Amino acid sequence: MAFTAPLTYKNRPLVRMGNQIYYGSMTDPCVAYLQVLTTKTVDGVEEADRVHVSLLATDQKLPPAQRLLQQGNKTGLYAALEIATIWLEHALADAKKQ
Repeated sequence: MAFTAPLTYKNRPLVRMGNQIYYGSMTDPCVAYLQVLTTKTVDGVEEADRVHVSLLATDQKLPPAQRLLQQGNKTGLYAALEIATIWLEHALADAKKQ
C-alpha cells in the first residue's frame, strides 16, 4: 500500500516530525527540507519564527554534499513554504527538460 501523507500544501505532501518538515514527494528528483530554528509565542500560541529551507536531491547514489541543491533562511513558516514551492517547481521543471 502506498503512503498517503495526511497533510498537503499546494498538492504536495508535508511530513512533519518535531521541528523538521519534508515537503514534496520522495519519488520526485528533489524535495524541500525545512527546519524550524526558533519559535515565538503569539497570543499564547507557539509559531515558527526562523526557518532554514534546503532543496535536496532524492538520488541516494549522490554524496551528501552533492545532494544539497539550494538553501536559505526565512522568517515564518509561510514564507519558508512559499520559497520551497518556488524552488521545487523550478527544479522539477528543469528535471523534466533533461
